[in-house]
Amino acid sequence: MRLVACDDPIIVAVLREQIERRQTPRHSHERGQLLGSLHGVISVGTDQGHWVVPPVNAIWLPPRLEHWLTSDGAFRGWSVYVARPSCEALPRSARVIGHSGLLHEAVLRAAAWTEGPLSPAQSHLASVILDEIASTPEEPLGLPMPADPRLQRIARALADAPSEQRRMEEWAAWAGLAPRTLSRRFVLETGLTFSAWRRRCLLLRSVEMLIAGESVTAVAIDLGYETVSSFIELFRRQFGTTPGRYLKRSSG
Repeated sequence: MRLVACDDPIIVAVLREQIERRQTPRHSHERGQLLGSLHGVISVGTDQGHWVVPPVNAIWLPPRLEHWLTSDGAFRGWSVYVARPSCEALPRSARVIGHSGLLHEAVLRAAAWTEGPLSPAQSHLASVILDEIASTPEEPLGLPMPADPRLQRIARALADAPSEQRRMEEWAAWAGLAPRTLSRRFVLETGLTFSAWRRRCLLLRSVEMLIAGESVTAVAIDLGYETVSSFIELFRRQFGTTPGRYLKRSSG
């Protein structure tokens, strides 16, 4: 990827570690941010969606995108801040990508740089990081949020308690709209049916629970799946692998 000249460094990489739960209120950056997890699960929210970022993954946030985040306990990870001119060729919306070995090593090396102009070797490494952001496929760890305030109220309540068993008609009454309106507008605003959105919300919560140490059986029961096998099958359809294999990959 071509680096765009600017007065500030093209990229700034930092490592971050804290033993307590991390919670950052709504904010934004003038630079684009690639935030990666090495230990601990991060939940990142914007007005447009919600993302779960387990270890071996990273989330790309374009410049000036307001967001907030929390971690389930201790967190260890890194951030790469990309100068706005060099974000022009990068994704225009938030997305979770895989945290490849190449990206991992490049970020760790960049985090050790001292302040000042980049050397030719450093510029090359910065280019590698930008190429990884641009070319790494998006992973299915996002949950689009509706814009309608009534639908947002339902979506945020479900995100806080995804195993809630209320039927769609009950949610519609709770939010003060007709069931048909809820069904139609959910598809228009999120690209997912209400039931598909709920399934994805449950599966994203299952990722958080699995990485936190819960067993597959406990997760399936706690989230209200009829059987453990039905949970495993739905998980495999969403993520392309079983919960056990996914957990092994995320734990390194």
